[in-house]
Amino acid sequence: MPQGGTPHRAFVNSRHAVWNGASRRTYWGPVELSSLPLEPMRAAALERAQALGCTYAGLRVERIRTQVVALRDGVVETTADDVEVGAGLRILHDGALGFAASVEMAPDTGVALAEQAVELARATRQATTARVELAPEPSYGEVTWESPWEQDPTTIPLADKVALLASWCDRVLSAPGVDHVTAAVLAVAEEKHYADLAGTVATQRRVRVRPVLEALAVDKEGGGFETMRTLAPPAGRGWEYLEGNGWDWDGELVRLPELLEEKRRAPSIEPGAYDLVIDPSNLWLTIHESIGHATELDRALGYEAAYAGTSFATFDQLGQLRYGSPVMHVTGDRTTPNGLATIGWDDEGVAAQSFDLVKEGILVGYQLDRAMAQANGLGRSNGCAFASSPFHTPIQRMANVSLQPAPGDGPSTEQLIAGVDRGLYVVGDKSWSIDMQRHNFQFTGQRFYRIEKGRLAGQVRDVAYQARTTDFWGSMEAVGGRSTYVLGGAFNCGKGQPGQVAPVSHGCPSALFRLVNVLNTRTESGR
Repeated sequence: MPQGGTPHRAFVNSRHAVWNGASRRTYWGPVELSSLPLEPMRAAALERAQALGCTYAGLRVERIRTQVVALRDGVVETTADDVEVGAGLRILHDGALGFAASVEMAPDTGVALAEQAVELARATRQATTARVELAPEPSYGEVTWESPWEQDPTTIPLADKVALLASWCDRVLSAPGVDHVTAAVLAVAEEKHYADLAGTVATQRRVRVRPVLEALAVDKEGGGFETMRTLAPPAGRGWEYLEGNGWDWDGELVRLPELLEEKRRAPSIEPGAYDLVIDPSNLWLTIHESIGHATELDRALGYEAAYAGTSFATFDQLGQLRYGSPVMHVTGDRTTPNGLATIGWDDEGVAAQSFDLVKEGILVGYQLDRAMAQANGLGRSNGCAFASSPFHTPIQRMANVSLQPAPGDGPSTEQLIAGVDRGLYVVGDKSWSIDMQRHNFQFTGQRFYRIEKGRLAGQVRDVAYQARTTDFWGSMEAVGGRSTYVLGGAFNCGKGQPGQVAPVSHGCPSALFRLVNVLNTRTESGR
């Protein structure tokens, strides 16, 4: 840990209430999910909901611990440790949905939640002509699921986290040409107990981490600067991920200063049409914005229009829309190993599954919750209902949406590059922009390499690629093999009003795109 008594911001927020026999008390401090009165509370909530005539009721009791540690130039800047505990009940009554939540944990709280949720459903029923129905889903009985991890990242002592990040900062900051370094890790442990009227009682636990380091070099003469960030994606893994299990941190940190210096000295791009070989570290974000959000059925039907836009991939085009080239195969998947959106059962009691969204370039499916599936005659939900906390109602959220690699061995990234005469190799994500219909976009990256006659020829900078979604994916000539496949993703996918955030992963191989429009960002900004 840095010496000298450096001040930093730290807080712990863990207010909740627990049942203690016949009484209830609210206090500040840690609490485990297993210590809560789960069985009596769910029995009380579901029995009361059924007695009131609910055809569906799903109770979620959750404990979510979120930690942040951030350093700048090896000095602690921020630490945070937040524990959120609560219960939320969602019901279907007379064709209308209702929801209620509380921090209190007691059987009489379960009864109150059922009564409040039904009261809300009765009020909303008067305001709508459309009756809500849910696609059927079988009971799974009492089941458990846990994501794979070796060390829960939220139980690692703060001093150990600071020490590791400080060592990363020191290694990179000591290199020539690096003026500043920031390093941070976000860690989450999420426990959830779900029970519904069908008889499913699912207890689940998953952990995830997002480590990142960024180096900055200042142009002292011109006043500008360049940055270079690590490519390690966030992952559904434990603290072992930061110790080298799943990512070569030592190798990346050694190379980072040299890559930053090369970028700082690189020439500015000449705008025009280029062939692009896009690395998974960049392409995952393009998938997220132009496919992941565009294939959410509620968005395609206009449910997000007032907040985050709709989708060009409208429902009438299902089975017909030419989304991309014939090599394009995109799946939604709630079962992906180490995926951020990987679960056992969603927040409507639907079992995790994998499903096609785009097959041979054609739109063949959407991401669904039970209401969307039933209302549009699509059969069973594919398990895309999720709430970001016990105090939010579940809404339709994104699965792990991924571009599949070429069958068999498939080409390597080097083989894809070898097939380009004049182009760019794109590595790492950075800024992005996309319109409200998910149709027109532009993306930048961490670094761009010129490709000349099938070989890399040094970095260029000030690059963004721009296209319409269907033109871009239509220009995809080839995808790499399984050896090029990497699972990227984000912790903070936003949606809904009130706003919710959800973690989601996107896997993809390297891919070759022909004649994509490339902009010079410096020229475009008027600098």
